[in-house]
Amino acid sequence: MCNVCGCGHGEVRIEGEDKGHGHHHHHGHDHHHEHGHHHDHHHHHGDDHHHDYGAGPAGASVPGMSQSRMIQLEQDILSKNNGYAAENRRYFADHGILALNLVSSPGSGKTSLLVRTIQDIGGDLACNVIEGDQQTSADAERIRATGAPAIQINTGKGCHLDAHMVGHAAEHLSQADGSVLFIENVGNLVCPASFDLGEAHKVAILSVTEGEDKPLKYPDMFAASDLVLVNKTDLLPHLDFDIEAAIANARKVNPAIRVLKVSARTGEGMGAWIAWIKAARAMALAGHETLKAGE
Repeated sequence: MCNVCGCGHGEVRIEGEDKGHGHHHHHGHDHHHEHGHHHDHHHHHGDDHHHDYGAGPAGASVPGMSQSRMIQLEQDILSKNNGYAAENRRYFADHGILALNLVSSPGSGKTSLLVRTIQDIGGDLACNVIEGDQQTSADAERIRATGAPAIQINTGKGCHLDAHMVGHAAEHLSQADGSVLFIENVGNLVCPASFDLGEAHKVAILSVTEGEDKPLKYPDMFAASDLVLVNKTDLLPHLDFDIEAAIANARKVNPAIRVLKVSARTGEGMGAWIAWIKAARAMALAGHETLKAGE
């Protein structure tokens, strides 16, 4: 489990930073990370073919490690991350920046949706993007083609962004006060749920090409999110996906979650999504009279 092992930190690369050099920025982050991966798998097979490795107090199982030790390691890793997230959040708040953490499984259409969002916003809001992928800068290049500044973080073997990475990447972007920062996380519905990046909201994207039971299978992510975008609705006539069942499942996990139906291809629901962004930005600007006066 990534919260325990601290996977992949040594392989992270952020565009604009020399490989092998240290990073220095306003957050004053250090670079000591816990590792110690455990990859051996010793299975006990009984008559019951349902193996629930998350049934213990730690919510995971690592051979040779006690539940109490796993809990302590997870607390240590998340505590360090939460310190960085608090610094990011202070920075965003001081500058009236709305930071949104976009999370989903691979193939949900996050990047296409983000491209369409930036295009539809037009000149109404200044937008910046931090792109997270294990390898390549393809998504950052797609974003930059819209005219929006974007920076790529490659996490190597890491399966999520953390607040430390985001703090470094953010200082490479010339973010105007009162702007919107979209953080497109690595495609993964597990680990990003646990890592606060300093964002105002997590936004989960659920494609209609996935299953209606995704919120039930990956409850931590939907519990941590404030909004679900049910994407690729233009494909509904060709699928057996029950969209109302998917929404009901999301609300079983998180009764307060908001849901919008969208299509990056046809533009369905994009107006409502952009209206939600603008309302969230207004909240980010609350108390910033100087910034609001400059709108």
